[in-house]
Amino acid sequence: MKLMYPTNSTTPNPAEYSDGHQAGPIRRFKLSGGLSEGVEIVEIDNGRLRLWLLPQRGMGIWKAWVDGAAFGWQSPVRGPVHPAFVNLHEASGLGWLDGFDEMLCRCGLASNGAPEHDARGALAYPLHGRIANRPAELLAAGASELGIHVDGAVDEARLHGTKLRLASRLHTQWGAAGFTIIDRVSNLSALATQFQLLYHINFGLPLLDAGSRVCAPVERLVPRTARAAAAVAQWDVASAPQAGFQEEVHFLRLYADAGGQTAVLLKNAAGTRGVSLHYAVHELPCFTLWKNTADVADGYVLGIEPGTNFPNPYSFERAQGRTVPLAPGETHEIRLHIRFHLNAAEVAEQEAAIARIAAGRAAAIESGPARDCCADAD
Repeated sequence: MKLMYPTNSTTPNPAEYSDGHQAGPIRRFKLSGGLSEGVEIVEIDNGRLRLWLLPQRGMGIWKAWVDGAAFGWQSPVRGPVHPAFVNLHEASGLGWLDGFDEMLCRCGLASNGAPEHDARGALAYPLHGRIANRPAELLAAGASELGIHVDGAVDEARLHGTKLRLASRLHTQWGAAGFTIIDRVSNLSALATQFQLLYHINFGLPLLDAGSRVCAPVERLVPRTARAAAAVAQWDVASAPQAGFQEEVHFLRLYADAGGQTAVLLKNAAGTRGVSLHYAVHELPCFTLWKNTADVADGYVLGIEPGTNFPNPYSFERAQGRTVPLAPGETHEIRLHIRFHLNAAEVAEQEAAIARIAAGRAAAIESGPARDCCADAD
């Protein structure tokens, strides 16, 4: 199926969409106005689930709607933001934050962690890497009796540098309350290299509320900072919006079932809504929990983030052996399944499934930052 622009490429208002929206299973359009000027949207509608996919932002996903209920968060950044307005290489290394408002964005590929500067003070690696602000090429889509898929390839390559390609497929079945991402990272160079990839998956109101909980089969949990350590007893619980809240980050290793699969659930306080992630631990061995329950005006959000590594500075993670090697021409595949749960029975069923993965095995909860996990540990 060829993707086409509609003739009226103006900024649509998602709030105006009803449950009976019938624009077709796949359509492509551009936004206009402000920081969203020129942003391309591929809308996917399987009859129950609707997604806004962002090809120009590394095949990220802005928001999802299931049975009319919205999932995502409200960033102080009013996006989606065109990458032209994001200066990744500003001196602080924090320019990535100028475009951050997606439900799902990728961090990588050469690096995916905190900013890192060289001995001269020059920026070597910007926050969370470049892939979320790179445009997709070779964009294609299709619909069949098996469902809907959208494919795109995103290159992160430069002369005298890494030459990596992300080939991504998003697939959803008709009427499903979820979707699957299949990512293949390839080394296009004649030289060996390595990569990092983290899925920054973020939720705010209305799913996130005071008392929302993260359910995971925890093998080990390490608070990243002293601030996180002070609240480690409540690591899995979200608070109400609080002005001036300082983010808390925890690094986790998760148990897997006999097939090597694991799962994580974020549910609201009432246990009536939730979202779960499903993936293989050998593909994504590290998990980051980011709690930023600030006032809504400042970005009330919680991130559940599986990755190949923890988002520390690149040199630290490489020293810990948490980069993925790629021989010339080699490809590494990752599959990530995301499911939305819209009633208490579904939420309870998923929570029970996670308990079965843990199978009574103990969780090692560290009292403070650990040297093997946290770059700033004492």
